[in-house]
Amino acid sequence: MLKTSDLISSCQNDWDAYTRHRFVCELGNGTLPEGAFRHYLQQDYLFLTHFARAYALAIYKCDNFADMRYPLTSLQGTLDTEITLHIDFCKKWGLTETDMMAIPEATGTVAYTRLVLDAGQSGSLVELYAAMAPCAIGYADIGQWLINKSDTVFDGNPYREWIDMYGNDEMQEAGNNCAAQLDAMMRDIPKDSAAANRIKKIFRDAVRMEIAFWEQGYQDA
Repeated sequence: MLKTSDLISSCQNDWDAYTRHRFVCELGNGTLPEGAFRHYLQQDYLFLTHFARAYALAIYKCDNFADMRYPLTSLQGTLDTEITLHIDFCKKWGLTETDMMAIPEATGTVAYTRLVLDAGQSGSLVELYAAMAPCAIGYADIGQWLINKSDTVFDGNPYREWIDMYGNDEMQEAGNNCAAQLDAMMRDIPKDSAAANRIKKIFRDAVRMEIAFWEQGYQDA
């Protein structure tokens, strides 16, 4: 049986480079350049637009109503909670939703979101979930790590709300649910099969896109 933990361990170095990236560390200690963070916020809004489409695609690819409920819940959470929080958060940084809608997608944003959508359009439902999983699982991991990290700065940190948002119980539950759902979908896939290798590659590619997403904050700001 293939598990989410197997996907992570198959690209452990990339996973660590993503979840412990310097962008994340500088968020935690409050030293991240403001321009890099603003660029990230702008591109993350565009990213979430495509992610919502990916959840809609997942609903389309489900075979029955029971299976549709999980991506539907995730889509509703993205539209009703995460994007709303994102818009409210961006307002505090002087960014309106109209501003963000008018911003061109950066190269890393295009590459990542199209990888996810292509996995869903050309592959199976489980392959789509494998492409989406690094985001939900990784951000929950990052949020929890920063909340518990001994040198995380809370007082006076301009990014504290971001840390609190991704470290809260709701985001932790979302990450755990994503991993559990993916585990359930992969329960009949042998670990060393060709199908498992395809899923591992998709997952690894998405993790590498997450690294590039952090990096572009420095390069394009």
